[in-house]
Amino acid sequence: QLVESGGGLVQPGGSLTLSCAASGLIIGPYPMEWHRQAPGKQRELVARIGRYRNTVYATFVEGRFTITRDNGKNTVDLRMTSLRPEDTAVYYCHAEPVNSLPGAWGQGTQVTVSS
Repeated sequence: QLVESGGGLVQPGGSLTLSCAASGLIIGPYPMEWHRQAPGKQRELVARIGRYRNTVYATFVEGRFTITRDNGKNTVDLRMTSLRPEDTAVYYCHAEPVNSLPGAWGQGTQVTVSS
């Protein structure tokens, strides 16, 4: 129901935009999130955007990432700049459960930051 794209290999200091496309699920009512999981580490929240476009970012983002949503296109993007090797991880899109609506996870997209 959620499909991520836009991952890849980028040099330190570079930028990537990840996109999450929803099908069979209308994102409008959902808080939407990006999470990531690095090898050997737990999955962690990167950014969250609420129904009314209020945003929350993990401390490690430090102003480098921007989460946006387009309810008309049923997509959520994560613009990442000034990427660091420690940003290397699989990035997942998540629709947070709300009211009686179940949540959903995407399959993930790999981001590798390396020279």
